[in-house]
Amino acid sequence: MDIEDVAAFCLALPGAREDYKWGGVRVFSIAETKMFAVMGLTGDDLAFKVGPDLFLGYVDRPGVRPAPYLARAHWVSLSYPYAMGDDELRTSLTRSHQWVVSKLPKWRQVALKL
Repeated sequence: MDIEDVAAFCLALPGAREDYKWGGVRVFSIAETKMFAVMGLTGDDLAFKVGPDLFLGYVDRPGVRPAPYLARAHWVSLSYPYAMGDDELRTSLTRSHQWVVSKLPKWRQVALKL
């Protein structure tokens, strides 16, 4: 997947929106403030949330590292070209989205679950 494919996929997830923050970072979020993916404006890196049980497995892989400033919240970062195949990347981004959705109040989750 190229950079715009990743952005289009993130925006196709239920309730997703895109903002630009911190001097040129594309932030994909739900419920106005809950981030599930972050991409550098030039698309040179992509970070997303993983479950605590998967975090160490991901960062053990070549091309995947703990995301700066977000690793304590179990975020991983990939550089372009991404160290995952297209299907695995889509699955990981969907999991990140659903992980964040699961932390929202129940009344907000209804329209955002897959």
